Amino acid sequence: MITLRQLEFALAVAKHRHFKRAAEDCNISQSALSLGIAELEKQLDTQIFERNNKQVLITPIGEEILTRAQRVFAEIYDLTARAQSHQTPLAYPMTVGIIPTIAPYLLPKVLPALRKQYPSFRMTIIEQQTERLLEKVRYGHIDTAIIALPYAVDGLHTFEFWSEDFFAVFPQDDSHAKLDNIDADTLATANLMLLGEGHCLTDQALSVCHYDRSDMKSSFSDASLNTLIQMALTNMGTTLVPEMALKQLHLQNRNAVAVPLAEEGPHRRIAFVTRLNYARVDDVNLLGDVFKEALTANTTAE
Repeated sequence: MITLRQLEFALAVAKHRHFKRAAEDCNISQSALSLGIAELEKQLDTQIFERNNKQVLITPIGEEILTRAQRVFAEIYDLTARAQSHQTPLAYPMTVGIIPTIAPYLLPKVLPALRKQYPSFRMTIIEQQTERLLEKVRYGHIDTAIIALPYAVDGLHTFEFWSEDFFAVFPQDDSHAKLDNIDADTLATANLMLLGEGHCLTDQALSVCHYDRSDMKSSFSDASLNTLIQMALTNMGTTLVPEMALKQLHLQNRNAVAVPLAEEGPHRRIAFVTRLNYARVDDVNLLGDVFKEALTANTTAE
């Protein structure tokens, strides 16, 4: 009979494309993992992997089997979560994914309030780009993710809890720093620097300003938003930051001036995303309420 452990071994090999690293991930010996994979292939009477001394490849039928295995684990995870859902709110740990243009600005504002209200709640944070987080949500690898909308989230539920605008960053001695706001046409002449593909902040900024990606002179695929901010403050151009980043921006850079966009907002909406059959929806909504309350309090204080 096929076991969940065997499927776990196969998914680990598919993830790492390497038997030794997969064995380490599963906390077993390489020989035990190889035996488990061999037994799985025997039970299925088909070959999932092609392997030699240099590489591990997935067969076409193996791809289909592994996709179904992912679904099995997602269903098991939801089954466990549903059995626990009637318990005390936030009584069980959660793994939450957050995108890089939200995590460093949101977490310092909301975690103190969360810990004060629910001191026993344990939350593991994973910081990755939106598409990777959505994949993890769909396959049950994480409970939920916090992303910025608009973004295509087909087959998932969204629970919005915040919205905000974008601001252009300039050093104090830049002529643009004296503007009350800045429109898209003026921004286009200021050498707007944006993150590379895969960052929803870039896609949303292009949409808000009605720009085409091909019109951008500068794109930084592996840079962080903080890197772009530092470049903007040395008169290399400008970049856009979300409203929740303003407090940290001014604390860390006394020379920084944030000019609001003239384009109609809100420029992005912040939301939790979950699977359609996720059992702990009440906990996600509760987190959203706690985060909204904390953000509102921080905004008022600023």
